[in-house]
Amino acid sequence: MGRAGEGILSTAPAQKWERPLDAVLGIASSVILMILMMMTVADVVSRYLLNWPLRGAFEITELMLLVLIFAGLPLVSHADEHVTMDFIDRIVGDVLRNALVRLVHLVTAGAMFLLAWLTWNKAVRVAEYGDTTDVLKILVAPFVYFMAATIAITGLIHVYKVFYPGAARANQATN
Repeated sequence: MGRAGEGILSTAPAQKWERPLDAVLGIASSVILMILMMMTVADVVSRYLLNWPLRGAFEITELMLLVLIFAGLPLVSHADEHVTMDFIDRIVGDVLRNALVRLVHLVTAGAMFLLAWLTWNKAVRVAEYGDTTDVLKILVAPFVYFMAATIAITGLIHVYKVFYPGAARANQATN
């Protein structure tokens, strides 16, 4: 066949919204990481040099990591950057590999929708209880709803990839 990265899988039509969305989410992720680093440095310096830790730094770190990880989940799925094992790709033909990729996307979509539903139900219970963080009293429910929403979006991306799985990646076996 051709160069690495080419394959028999159909490629999704290019969408004009993809690039700006990737840029915005990439910038947002970078800002969150920078804030996490600055807050960690400030907390460590104030804790060990001044004996005065930042109040609630641990809670803010947890919530920002949650946002960072779950906002990245749809991006990783959209870009097909999940960790994969390609030992089967090397022994099956192109048609079977194409079917297997589509089946994996379908199963993954089902798992994501199940997780989104379970997480949404948990968010409802958390909201009913009015759960907050211990120190800063930040409401937890919006973060759990965010988790459910991003998991559902990831499921939709995998449904889309059942029909447009994309070209084979360079790290996938090619003939």
